[in-house]
Amino acid sequence: MALLGEQYASSDEDTPVSEPQNGTTSATPVVAAPEVSLDVWSHQDNKPIAKINTLQDPMRLQLVLAKPTDTALTYNVPYADLARPSQGPSNPYETTQGNVLKRKHALTGDAQEAVISDVTFTAHHRTFQSLGYTKDPSVHGAFVGDQAKAQALEGRDVIQMRPSKEDSAAFRRKRQKKGEASIVHGVGEFKGPWAKYPDDQICEDKAALGEEELASDEEYIEEAIVPARDAVPTKLTSDYQDDIANTETTEFNGTAQYDYQGRTYMHVPQDLDIDLRAEAGVQKNYIPKKLIHTWKSHTKAINALRFFPDSGHLLLSASADTKVKLWDVYHDRELLRTYSGHTKSVTDATFSPTGTHFLTGSYDRYMKLWDTETGKCLSRFQTSTKAVPHVLRFYPATDTREFLVGTSDKKIVQFDTRSGEMTQEYDHHLQAVNTITFVDNDRRFITTSDDKSLRAWEYNIPVPIKFIAEPYMYSLTRSYPHPNQKSVLFQSGDNQIVVYASTDRFRQNRKKCFRGHNNAGYAIDVGVSPDGQFVMSGDSGGFVCFWDWKTCKMWHKIRAHEGAVVCAQWHPRESSKVATAGLEGGIRFWD
Repeated sequence: MALLGEQYASSDEDTPVSEPQNGTTSATPVVAAPEVSLDVWSHQDNKPIAKINTLQDPMRLQLVLAKPTDTALTYNVPYADLARPSQGPSNPYETTQGNVLKRKHALTGDAQEAVISDVTFTAHHRTFQSLGYTKDPSVHGAFVGDQAKAQALEGRDVIQMRPSKEDSAAFRRKRQKKGEASIVHGVGEFKGPWAKYPDDQICEDKAALGEEELASDEEYIEEAIVPARDAVPTKLTSDYQDDIANTETTEFNGTAQYDYQGRTYMHVPQDLDIDLRAEAGVQKNYIPKKLIHTWKSHTKAINALRFFPDSGHLLLSASADTKVKLWDVYHDRELLRTYSGHTKSVTDATFSPTGTHFLTGSYDRYMKLWDTETGKCLSRFQTSTKAVPHVLRFYPATDTREFLVGTSDKKIVQFDTRSGEMTQEYDHHLQAVNTITFVDNDRRFITTSDDKSLRAWEYNIPVPIKFIAEPYMYSLTRSYPHPNQKSVLFQSGDNQIVVYASTDRFRQNRKKCFRGHNNAGYAIDVGVSPDGQFVMSGDSGGFVCFWDWKTCKMWHKIRAHEGAVVCAQWHPRESSKVATAGLEGGIRFWD
């Protein structure tokens, strides 16, 4: 490297190297810009000027490259390095004439220097905000903004329109006296910061006198009003009272309440192309593809949809508008009856096994038993802790009069509709109960909760026989038993549908998992076709998704609603009819 440095004076290969001739003096070349390297270099001062070269010194380079956070040098800098000229080309726009505009040319025009104090700028800014005009700083005597208002106010700004100190003091003297703090009522009573100004007092006097005017010889005298001392309220009056209307009403909305034979809408129609009394699940099911009808009467989100047991010729809907409505699935597809009695959003609704009655639960903490045909409210139920009912299920036996309710206070409570009393309490969950599903020929039932656990119970025995809680589990918000009576599907909070066995071991079937939809943040229904071939679920994006039960692959997805589809029910008899409902309050029927 040293030899190369002696042969070449610079890194430019095109520049010839001039060697001094013996006996002649070579002129020193004039360098306009000195060669300055961006690295750390060592100078060889024992060479002639024309042959001065810079060599990179690795040791010095290593010493210079210290941490960026260091504030002190790790070696002594030579004077030659300190006296080295500035590196890099010079800035042609740099100036040393004080503080000037850094950017004179912008895309919107040329920037011009203007001198204006902060006080003046603030005054002009506030004047424009308050009055709609202000002075133009570039033109003397001109204004910008509302010219008419500027002419009417003679161009004064907010500072010039401020009242003088004398006027302010005179106005404050007209204010009422603040009074003494020791005087509560009467002359000289304490007013403090509530002391009124003359204009406020005039308005109050006019309001007190109404439209009556005092005679010339009358004088208005303010009478001291002694506040009444009320008795201390008792616990009965100050205790929390539920907002409930004790009177339930119903309204028939159909065309005719009775047909030509005197039968109501409870009669299963026989004039259809399908036998609604045949055995369910014997015919092959298909995926619905088109919309055939839309029901619209609710004004808020629908929380529950239930087909009439077995036949499915009626559809029950419970909404957040406190109403429960019954719809005709066939013939005219009209609204048949409206049930009113809850004062807050209805959380769930379920038919009795025969369909003659149905239960509703609401955020008003009441559960009510209704007669499907007449619309009469037969009974009211409430837990001992006045908890909100989240899920309601009748015991599936046909002659039963008992039902279970999962509440917000972590309990599953069992009621008897004949006596109206609580007969059993299942208390092992740690958070609100979400689902109740009867399995094993209705001898047992499975419950899930927000505590991310699953528990199995024997009916009428308040001790769980199975407890499942894994670290990877999410809250299971909705459930549906498979028609083969061997599995139960659960809507999991991590955007998937999981399957658990409903036999003795209640183990998760890891081969069955349905993904591809979004349900996080919503309690979205999951369903299965009557023949068990397809799995159905709503979606937070407004879709209804269908999967194949055997392969777990998504079969079809249809756009059903604008908002989230929280309710989806497969018709128990039809081969491809599905009812869906969303947050907008409409119900759609698909085929």
